[in-house]
Amino acid sequence: MDRAEIVHENFRRRVAAGDFPAGRAPVGRLSREDAVALFRAGCLTRALDRTSRAMQKAGQGFYTIGSSGHEGMAAVAWALRPGDMAFLHYRDAAFQIARSMQVPGQTPAWDMLLSFASSSDDPISGGRHKVLGSRALMIPPQTSTIASHLPKAVGAAYSVGASRRFRPEHALLAEDAVVMCSFGDASANHSTAQGAFNTAQWTSYQSIPLPLLFVCEDNGIGISTKTPKGWIEATFSQRPGLRYFKADGLDLYDAYAVAQEAADYVRRRRKPAFLHLRTIRLYGHAGADVPTTYLSREEVEAEEAQDPLLHSARLLNAAGAMTQAEALAIYDETCARTARVAAEAVTRPRLKTASEVMASLIPPKRTCRPTNGPSTEAREAAFGGDMKAMAEPQIMSRIINWALTDLMLEHREIVMMGEDVGRKGGVYGVTQKLTQRFGADRMIDTLLDEQSILGLAIGMAQNGFLPIPEIQFLAYLHNAEDQLRGEAATLPFFSNGQFTNPLILRIAGLGYQKGFGGHFHNDNSVAVLRDIPGLILAVPSTGAEAAKMLRECVRLAREEQRLVVFLEPIALYPMRDLLADKDGGWMTTYPDPSETIPLGEVGVHGEGTEIAFVTFGNGHYLSRQAQARLADEGVASRVIDLRWLSPLPVESLLQAVGPAKRILIVDETRHSGGVAEALMAVMAEKVSVPFERITAEDSFIATGPAYAATMPSAEGIYRAAKGMLA
Repeated sequence: MDRAEIVHENFRRRVAAGDFPAGRAPVGRLSREDAVALFRAGCLTRALDRTSRAMQKAGQGFYTIGSSGHEGMAAVAWALRPGDMAFLHYRDAAFQIARSMQVPGQTPAWDMLLSFASSSDDPISGGRHKVLGSRALMIPPQTSTIASHLPKAVGAAYSVGASRRFRPEHALLAEDAVVMCSFGDASANHSTAQGAFNTAQWTSYQSIPLPLLFVCEDNGIGISTKTPKGWIEATFSQRPGLRYFKADGLDLYDAYAVAQEAADYVRRRRKPAFLHLRTIRLYGHAGADVPTTYLSREEVEAEEAQDPLLHSARLLNAAGAMTQAEALAIYDETCARTARVAAEAVTRPRLKTASEVMASLIPPKRTCRPTNGPSTEAREAAFGGDMKAMAEPQIMSRIINWALTDLMLEHREIVMMGEDVGRKGGVYGVTQKLTQRFGADRMIDTLLDEQSILGLAIGMAQNGFLPIPEIQFLAYLHNAEDQLRGEAATLPFFSNGQFTNPLILRIAGLGYQKGFGGHFHNDNSVAVLRDIPGLILAVPSTGAEAAKMLRECVRLAREEQRLVVFLEPIALYPMRDLLADKDGGWMTTYPDPSETIPLGEVGVHGEGTEIAFVTFGNGHYLSRQAQARLADEGVASRVIDLRWLSPLPVESLLQAVGPAKRILIVDETRHSGGVAEALMAVMAEKVSVPFERITAEDSFIATGPAYAATMPSAEGIYRAAKGMLA
């Protein structure tokens, strides 16, 4: 027999007989009305779990992961305010149901059953996934099963304190809000979660406001692997900077009292706390998982005997809030009503086409207050003596610094964060003087953890800030790439554009550094970035275009709520010369703050038609050298700088190569999985002239004299072009 039905029949039989599990008497400040409301939330949680399993068996539901056993989270919701942002564990239906009772006009059973049925009427995801979430309830949808939502919860909590100093135009959270994030005892061991705990402690230890409530729902098992008894308390009860609270989620009175104490502590002290909530897991992990395949029947039945709903019925009966008959009547009525609602929910429309599924990949545009750019006085005060230097050719790193300065002057909601971005000014000096110009509040020196850097940015973006995080080197991103793929990019997709986290991630990357490197400081792999739906990847190659593109990236994030990665070629930061020593051919002057390069616009150098070089980044620099050699031989060519690698600017590219007789793709990323693979496909589909590619080898990059041996060179590009011309 289905374990869900066994638990259901046991509940009805035992309540009718008054056969309750042993437990302490009700203690705490929970009123009769509130206690009954929380019991109702638990009943609906249980009914939804049973119904979703029935829907799946009937082919009308598509995924189940139950919340039964975790009904105590309703008490946590009751202890918080409806405007407190909640990043939920996937077993927290009781939390969402209880919160919906605090906000008028909510229909939790209908909404959640539409999600179970994958209906396009589902108010949170539009039928894209079975997720908890609600814009009205300030619950962003989560698809995480490994606590990858914890770093952004830290960021959202940090943003609450930051918004007291400057409130962004699109802020969502009140200045006295608390951020809550919940997770399971197994997920607490994940490196992502541990990084979030450490970041919260590190921040709290320095007395920086961080109103964050971690809630660990400890049911003692992760899928089939048991958590050692006492492990969570032993590892979290004595952490510096993180106040520990412990409650019994099987006891609504205790859970509410302790959750309220923890929430009050966080709200009053503006410090993080850890609420350790005892729960149980009924029915197994998810879907067709059968717990008796890895647990003994005695263990399963002993857990079921501690059914939280049985404890709630006992407690409310003892408190005089509800009789056994009333408890049973509420339970039966809830089950019957849920079945009726489910019968209607499964008739609602579902997504059918690719365009319907993809409609929320790109967030909706939003209206922003107009800005006129920084005033002359503000610029003079910020730049000082640099104002005079702007008329002279400069290297890329300095021009990016000036562009960031102008953007931060114009948009007060811009906040930068990363390792060494503040006092030091970055490894390559790109952010020098920005702390002096804008203060430590807007130039945040973070701890050395890429997941925490991105989580901070994502969380702040959800509260109206415009973050520009920095990852020191492209290879370091691989430690944290799921924060982009699994959290930032999916938020608008799974919320139907109701929640967004626009940001501009700056990364120093690609190869060709001579005196510093190896595979960690020279990384030419961008495949993971180009594989994220909705993400924009920009790669400048000269200082002037870096400034113009960066301004467009800020506009895209600010007005179109896009997720943008701005990949800066390290080797071109200090580049001065192009063809000869001290010719200054690669330096540019600083473009006027009004000048931008729109998304999808490519650059073209030269008008020759014999051959077109299609390239980007360092490849642009090297191709220009090959172009000059060919010109000396009477061969007129053009170099096309892609600038935008995702999405590829296909229309602009085809227009730029149009009159060319031959096309040579110069790609500094790897032969396998590199940008050239996509470009070759475009050429095969769209052009009728000969085309070839020259790429980097499928290799990591070496340090020392062979630093560039595996990548395209000016000589190699020239020879490849000569071969095509022959």
